[in-house]
Amino acid sequence: MNQPKNDGTILVVVAHPDDEVLGCGATMALRVKQGYRVHLLICATGISGRYENPKEKQLEIEKQIADLRHDMSVVADLIGFTNVEALDFPDNRLDMVPRQDISNTIKERINLLMPDEIYTHHSSDYNWDHGRVFDAVMMAARHSPGEFAPSRIFSFEVPSATERARPHPSTQFCPNSYVNIKATIDQKKMAMKLYRSEYRPYPHPRSIEGIEYWARKRGLEVGLEYAEAFELIRSVEE
Repeated sequence: MNQPKNDGTILVVVAHPDDEVLGCGATMALRVKQGYRVHLLICATGISGRYENPKEKQLEIEKQIADLRHDMSVVADLIGFTNVEALDFPDNRLDMVPRQDISNTIKERINLLMPDEIYTHHSSDYNWDHGRVFDAVMMAARHSPGEFAPSRIFSFEVPSATERARPHPSTQFCPNSYVNIKATIDQKKMAMKLYRSEYRPYPHPRSIEGIEYWARKRGLEVGLEYAEAFELIRSVEE
């Protein structure tokens, strides 16, 4: 993987709290140790999409969202994000939000932070919010003359979402970049466990054991003990 310069800036754009941990948490913890500034943008609130009629459970949902935001902040400190921003787009209902609105919001952060790299979801995840965020990132980060755009865009897999997509060549996550996360796998596992409403016991992929096995699987593909895998979507050298 081409690495950014040591004073580089990275922007991670995800749909929900915990996606950043599952998708690239160990890599971002490693990048922070290497001196990079890593910013996190979370697009949807989380939680409310689990209810058929959220308005009927508004007070209960608000309490759960507050707890989730607290956990998100604790996790951000553990990973080492320079800052974390949570937007209020509706959970599991991003298909009801104009893509231009999501893209414009992301574009504002890109113009402000001017990241060397962006990490975001795979385009064909089972969770439709993930695909919506990928589309919005690609629109926001497009290269146009006279406008800033990041040099590299990577997509990541989110266990419990990416592997549950329809098994077809057009939807498969096909990694072509790997990061050795032996030094930070424990941070990833600890961070996931801190997401009290998102963590699940084994054999769920969002368990400690699931994270361990997934990292070992990706590591085996490239001769490492532990790895996180990515698809390099675009790289522009100037």
